[in-house]
Amino acid sequence: MRLQDGVWRDRLKAAVPQVALGARALGRGLADLLLPPLAHDSPEAAASPGLTAGAWSRVTFLEDPVCDGCGAGFEMDGGPFASPRCAACLAEPYAFARSRAACVYDEASRGLILRFKHGDHQPFAPLFARWIARSAAPLLDEADAVVPVPLHRFRLLSRRFNQAAEIARPLAREARLDYLPDALIRTAHTTTQGGKSARGRRLNVAKAFAVSEAGRRQIKGRRILLVDDVLTTGATAEACARALIEAGARAVDLAVVARVRTARQLPT
Repeated sequence: MRLQDGVWRDRLKAAVPQVALGARALGRGLADLLLPPLAHDSPEAAASPGLTAGAWSRVTFLEDPVCDGCGAGFEMDGGPFASPRCAACLAEPYAFARSRAACVYDEASRGLILRFKHGDHQPFAPLFARWIARSAAPLLDEADAVVPVPLHRFRLLSRRFNQAAEIARPLAREARLDYLPDALIRTAHTTTQGGKSARGRRLNVAKAFAVSEAGRRQIKGRRILLVDDVLTTGATAEACARALIEAGARAVDLAVVARVRTARQLPT
């Protein structure tokens, strides 16, 4: 009888979490029925948190084949013997080993990213993290830790949050990777990258990043996934990757929400 009691007690203990999970799911279902979630890009009710169907259809998501070095989409699949990198990445590789972007940075995605970045619309962060989790899945599989591109403290005060960190945090959590928000720091308050040439962008951020003392211990010998919102010329990510590698990182990969459509220019 005691054995029987023990069996039933164990079964009851095992059932409790399932009952609690079911209750939470029922509660969420009732809440969504009474107060359906709103789309991030519209005051319309949506079936689940995200974009309206119209906004979703306008985003140009990047699918394979893409350049392994800069994440730019190839116009066609070159077959099994084609190089996995574009001509520019073969001629002049970035300091980061590989890169992936979820979508093309164009009129459709720009409005969403700017609304998140400058409009303080926080629900976009987990949405963008899910996009990156899909596009950068091979990079996440090999990463040891996730590091966001940092903001200088002056810009952080004016903007109130670091958009890269808000995306990197849920991305690392869902991938079960270490999240290192303070490993990389921005030491120089640089001017905005907007409107600068590729060379001007590189010079603007050349010495703008450093690894903290605690960060050195956290990244040494590890493969780091660097996260940012947009990849334009790659100057900022390049400067960050160099700082991480010089501080002891084994390798650095890059994952962004969006990248400009234009491929890199061949070095002259």
